[in-house]
Amino acid sequence: MTQAVVEAGMLGQLIASLESRGYEVIGPTVQSGAVVYDTVEKPEDLPVGWRSEIDAAKCRLTKGEDDVVFGYVIGPQSWKKYLHPAEVCLFEARRENGGFVVINSGPPPPAKPFALLGVRACELAALAVLDRVLLDDKFADNIYLSRRRGCFIIAVNCTGAAPTCFCASMGTGPKAEKGYDLALTEIMDGGRHVFLVETGSKAGEAVLAELGGEPAGAELLEAAAQAIGRAQDGQIRRIDQEGIREALFDNFEHPRWEQVSARCLSCTNCTQVCPTCFCTTVEDWSDVTGQKAARIRKSDSCFTLGFSYIHGGSVRMSAKARYRQWLTHKLAAWQDQFGSSGCVGCGRCITWCPVGIDITEEAAAIRGSAPTAA
Repeated sequence: MTQAVVEAGMLGQLIASLESRGYEVIGPTVQSGAVVYDTVEKPEDLPVGWRSEIDAAKCRLTKGEDDVVFGYVIGPQSWKKYLHPAEVCLFEARRENGGFVVINSGPPPPAKPFALLGVRACELAALAVLDRVLLDDKFADNIYLSRRRGCFIIAVNCTGAAPTCFCASMGTGPKAEKGYDLALTEIMDGGRHVFLVETGSKAGEAVLAELGGEPAGAELLEAAAQAIGRAQDGQIRRIDQEGIREALFDNFEHPRWEQVSARCLSCTNCTQVCPTCFCTTVEDWSDVTGQKAARIRKSDSCFTLGFSYIHGGSVRMSAKARYRQWLTHKLAAWQDQFGSSGCVGCGRCITWCPVGIDITEEAAAIRGSAPTAA
C-alpha cells in the first residue's frame, strides 16, 4: 500500500485519468436538493461545500463557505442504482410467422466500465454483501456481473458522522479497510486543502503514479487518523451484534412488533434506499395488438403485500408480519444464508423512513426482554 498527499485541485486530473482509461466516472452530485449519484466529468460536478443535516425522517443540504468536497454524509441512493438497477428488460419478442421471435435477449452491458468516486466504507461493505448474494452464491446474476466487472473504486473515508450513522458498531466503517483501488481522506488543515491517498490495488497504484503527489508525513497521517476517529466517536446509534440473531429468532411474538407496525406505512422506503436489499419481481407485458411482448425485472420489497403471494394469497398479510420479516432477515436470517449481517450501518432506512422508525431502537427493544414462551 502506498500513501501519498495530493492537493484537492488534483481531483480534475483524477477524473481525467480515469476517463482516459476508458471509465465512466460516477460520483455524488447535487440535484433537487439531494446528493444523488450521476456521471461526473469535472470537479465542479461534485457537491463542493455542501453539508448534510440528517436525522430520523429528516434530510436537507446546506451550503457552507468552504470548498470541502465530501462534507456531506450520504444521500438516498446507493451504488446499486448502477450495479443492480431498479428496472431492466430481460427480453422482448415480436409475433412473426405464427410464432414469436426474440428481438432483445437482455440488457446490454454498460458501454464503459464504471469508476465509482466517493464510496463510503459502509457502502464498500454493502458492495461486498451484494457480491456475496449476486455473484458468489449458487447462481450468478449476469446483469449485476456485467456492471460490477471491471469497476474502479475510489473510497472516501468519513471524517464526520450523521446522527443516523452506526457503521462502527457493525464493523463496516468509518474507515475503508478493503475492496477499493484508491481511498481518499479529505483534510483541511491551516488553510491547506489536501487528500491523503491510499492505494489498494495495482490499478490504483498506476493512477496515483500519474497524479504524483508527495509522500505522506507522520503529521498528516496523524491528522487523518484523528479525523476518522472523530467520525467514529461521534456516532450516537449502535446495534449490539452479539446475540442479535438469537434474540430475534426467540422473540417472534414480541409485543414490539405490534407497536412498530402501528407506525409503519409499508411504503418500502427502507428497502429502496438500503444498499444491500436486492429483491426483484418479474412482470410480463404485451401491447394491445398482441404483436409485441416483453419481460421486465423490477425491484421489489418485502413490505409489499404481493411480495409473499403464492397460490391462494399472500403469506404476510399484516404490516406487523412484513416488518418482522424485514428486520429478522436483515439482522438474523441473513447470517444463516450468507454468513454476515445484511445491515452495514449506513442509517439510510432511519433517515428516509417517513415516520422515523429506527432499526437500532427496534433491535434494542427486541433484545431487551426474555425470549417469548414456546
